[in-house]
Amino acid sequence: MSLKDFEILNKIGEGAYSKVYRVKRTSDQEIYAMKKVLMKKLKTKEKSNALNEIRILASLNHPNVISYKQAFFDDETESLCIIMEFADGGDLYQRILEYKKKNSYMSENFLWHILIKLTRALRALHELNIMHRDLKSANVFLTKDGKVKLGDLNVSKIAKEGMNHTQTGTPYYASPEVWKDEPYDVKSDIWSLGCVLYEAAALKPPFQAEDMQSLYKKVIKGAFPPLPSSFSEDFCEVLSCFIIVDPKKRPSAAQILRLPLVNKRVNIREDTVDAESNLLGTIKLPQNISLLGERLPSSKYHEKSKSEPPHSRTPLPNLAGIGRGMTNRNSDESKGEVPSQRLRVNPRYEQPAHVRSVLRENYGALKLPRVKYPNASSAAEEIMMNHIKRRDELMGNPAERPRQRKHLY
Repeated sequence: MSLKDFEILNKIGEGAYSKVYRVKRTSDQEIYAMKKVLMKKLKTKEKSNALNEIRILASLNHPNVISYKQAFFDDETESLCIIMEFADGGDLYQRILEYKKKNSYMSENFLWHILIKLTRALRALHELNIMHRDLKSANVFLTKDGKVKLGDLNVSKIAKEGMNHTQTGTPYYASPEVWKDEPYDVKSDIWSLGCVLYEAAALKPPFQAEDMQSLYKKVIKGAFPPLPSSFSEDFCEVLSCFIIVDPKKRPSAAQILRLPLVNKRVNIREDTVDAESNLLGTIKLPQNISLLGERLPSSKYHEKSKSEPPHSRTPLPNLAGIGRGMTNRNSDESKGEVPSQRLRVNPRYEQPAHVRSVLRENYGALKLPRVKYPNASSAAEEIMMNHIKRRDELMGNPAERPRQRKHLY
């Protein structure tokens, strides 16, 4: 694998020694994000951070964390390339700027959505003793279909003994213990989460100052302005328990999701069961940098099944007619085009299980209501099915339909 396997579309971010691009993979024509790290310009510690980001990304398997796809070393440019999931909705910081320009606030429902998804992402990290250490609005990514993804794990760290001492993070979101250069643990991420949520609601950070010394004093004091009155007491109450100076009094990510005010807003039909994640071993930097590719984790692309034809799903509007005995006649058929898929026979005369299977196979991701279907093996169902079958056999000859319809009805 090399850079030749990707088409660079545009640059979407840039750091001191790395750049992030929106790219298209030529083999599947899918859009991804590529982080290109210039290894030759990095110090040993910075190289270790880049490899640590790959290790953590490849270890996590969670719907609310930007997913790892592949990593490779490009010999020509001496760059470490990390291919990741691309979030097509931008980041939360961009969303905040948009609402500032409109002079309006985000909806509280959206903020609860952000809170729950980010807390789930942090729970997945913290269960592996991983601290994000740089949680901020610019690292919260959004998709056009409403998904929330936590990303940028470059300075994330695995706490071997539960605590960490390295001072890192962005000042506006850093916890008091980080500011005071004291040992800290995963509860520091909870403080940062509270600052992100406050900023998303108020469109400004909870702690602001003209210089670092003044900002330091405000953070360690922990006093911040109240949220606008348009937000509910429930949201303000939950937010206030994140931004507490004493880390021991802050709830863990798992405890947040069990809070009654949060739990009642969790959509139980969504991905409440998180996928399992397993921490990979440390990626050691070889003396010969060209051998680095052999030590990187394997790719994790979602390859489409070759047996599945493209656009094989039953069109959604036509599914509504299944209960009324409609066949799947695509609107394209009226234009002389071949319909993408046709149900075999009139579904009204089939087993109810067939209707469920069609919905599940074609639209398993939709939030469909649970329907209690009658037991197909019941005596009444069998009698009705036999009656319909006999009627269809008798009505096979169009010349006999008037007479037979008269007898049947």
